[in-house]
Parts: sequence; C-alpha cells; structure tokens
Amino acid sequence: MTSLVPGVATAQRSPVKAEAVAGRAHAQPRAVADRVVNPPAGLDSSAVPTSLAVPNSPIGLGSPAGGWRGVPAGSRAAARRDPVNLTELRRDAEKAAKDLEVATKALEQRRTKIREAQKALTAKLRELQTAERAFAQVRQPLSDLIGLLYQQPAGGDVTGLLSGDSSGDTLRAMTGVTQLIAERNQVLEESSRLQAERERLAAEAQELRAGTLLAEAQMGAEIKTLQARSDKLVKTLTKALVKLGIKIDKVGRAALGCDPTKVNSAGEFPNGLIPKAYLCPLQQPGHQLRADAAIAFISMNESYRKRFGKPMCVTDAYRNLAEQQSVYYRRPGLAAVPGRSNHGLGLAVDLCGGVQNFRSAEFNWVEANGKKFGWIHPQWAYSSPFEPWHWEYDPKLGSLL
Repeated sequence: MTSLVPGVATAQRSPVKAEAVAGRAHAQPRAVADRVVNPPAGLDSSAVPTSLAVPNSPIGLGSPAGGWRGVPAGSRAAARRDPVNLTELRRDAEKAAKDLEVATKALEQRRTKIREAQKALTAKLRELQTAERAFAQVRQPLSDLIGLLYQQPAGGDVTGLLSGDSSGDTLRAMTGVTQLIAERNQVLEESSRLQAERERLAAEAQELRAGTLLAEAQMGAEIKTLQARSDKLVKTLTKALVKLGIKIDKVGRAALGCDPTKVNSAGEFPNGLIPKAYLCPLQQPGHQLRADAAIAFISMNESYRKRFGKPMCVTDAYRNLAEQQSVYYRRPGLAAVPGRSNHGLGLAVDLCGGVQNFRSAEFNWVEANGKKFGWIHPQWAYSSPFEPWHWEYDPKLGSLL
C-alpha cells in the first residue's frame, strides 16, 4: 500500500547504519526517492486537513481516498539519505517524533470531526422519526373516515349527483370527500418523502462509518510506522553514543536521557531539578547534559579530539539546585542565582584543558567551531563577569544544524 505519510516508505526501505554514525564508514549515502501523495486540485499542500470526506455526503467531510497529509510540507523532500553523524541522527529523530506528534493530532482532529458528523446524523434521524409519528397520527383518522365514506350503499349521494337531483347537502358532502382525499394524498406524499430522506441519511451514516474505519486503519498503520521509525532512530543513536564511550546502564535507563525526542519533557522540570533519567551522560565521567546539548557536545568533543589529540576537559556541566547554591555562596559574583543558571537547565559547561585561558589555541578553536555544533561563548562571558571557561548550548541554533 502506498504510504500516506511522506518519508514512511523511505524509512521502510532505508535502514540506518550505526557504523556510519560512529564515523567508521565514509561511503556516499544512498538516496532514496520518496513517494508523496499529490494533493487534490486547489488544495494547498502545506495544509493539514482535519476532516474526512465521504463521497456524495452532505455533511462536508472529505474523502479518505484523497489521502492523508498530516506531515508539514517542509518535510516532503524529494529524496532522503541515511544520516551519517550524530547531528543528523539527532535531527532525524526529532523530525520523526514531530511527524508522529502531528499525525496523532491529525487523527484526533478527524475523530472529533467524525463524531460531530455522526451526532448530526443521529439527531436528524430522530427528528425524522418524530415527524413520522406525528404524520401517522394525522393519517390514520383520515384513512378511517375515507374508508367509511366508500362503504356507504351504492346509489346514494352519487346517484343523486348523476341524475341532477342532488341537493346542496349532497354537493357539500362530495366536496368534503374530495378535500379529504386530497389531504390524505398530501399526507401520504409527505410520509413517503420522509421515508426516502430517512433511507438516504441511513445510507450516508453507513458510508460514513465505512469511511471512518478505512481512514482510521490507514492512519493507524502510518502512525505505527512512524513510531517504529522514531524508535529505530533513537536506538541507532544510542548505539552510536555507546561506541563513542557514553555509559548506558544494562537496562537502558540512561538511554531515555540521551533521547532527543524527550527534550520537551526535560524542559518541563524546574531549573536545577531535572531528574537523572532525563539527562544524558558525557564521555567525561560524572558530567551530564540535556539530550540535545549532550549530543551536540559529544560531536564537538570528537572534532576537538581530532584537532588536539585529546578529549575536551570539563569541570562542570549540569548542576542541580543544591550544587548551584553551593557554587553561588563559594564564588559570589561569579555564579548565577540558584534557579537561574543555564547549568541548572543542562545547557552549559565549564571547560578546562586550555580552553579556560582566553585566546589560547583551545579557546580560539572552540570559539571558531562551537557554533557548528550549537555551542557558543555568551557575550556576557567576555566581560561581565569574565568567564572564558563558560560555554552554552543554544537550542535555536542547534535546531538549524
């Protein structure tokens, strides 16, 4: 079945290789064409439809045959390639998680729209049933009266009418019969119309139900595929980090802290109170950062190692609230107020090994190359207070890499 979500078909055909991520393979990545469902004429491809159309439905729902486009247009690349480094793996994992989030929201929006349409249909059917009962009450007396009139002995009023001897009473009686017959026919016609309307709405309800089941099955399959891709990317990223020396415990609990798709969850905790499970360990023992900052730092560390033949030296990374209070009291004027430090967010490191010396070769290299990994030396650290050892990860800059 052609995938309704861009990138899913590619994900199924393009396995990610951890060896390439670890930097041990340098072959050209393989490009794989993405199959994208074309939007209907006149529909902006960047739009995210929230309705499901049933053919010939008056409810205004769109057709599932038109395909589902829950993923933003920017993600519909004409071709994809396997990620080859930590930055690309992190970016692809975040994108897969975002696609999954958008797809899930689109499914919920569709379900809401369908529930509203089904309620409208149910209300209409109940209204028709009430009208049918009211017409039945009117129709029955008319039918009984006309039946009695037709049971009158032959040759009565009709004979007088034909012979020309009919009285005014006879004429009025015949006029009344004609009026009753007309009213009876009108009631029967209205009843027939209501019955036809009821059958039409019942058919549309059935069609809506069938379309709903089909659409949910398709979207469920897409969401399952997106979830599998997201999980696979995170596992591949974790394996690559392990090869670079990141310590993951036997049950994989530290892997959660290195999962870039959990960054938003880590950001929900107060400054200095991020649980250990939401922090990713660095190659430097005893130090941790938030997942996105850690992955970027590890990538920068590998590049630094190639330049200087040694890993970066870290004196401080994430600080919990108690540690920040201790530093604040021990180094007044040189530490942020507890609860306001980027260290408490897992987005800052203090470096040593030469980087702490302003305008040293190590400092200049990190200053010149850090932005390639999302790491910067904040402007204030050049003068007030002067802290050449302090570096911070900029999530906005990192998201552009």
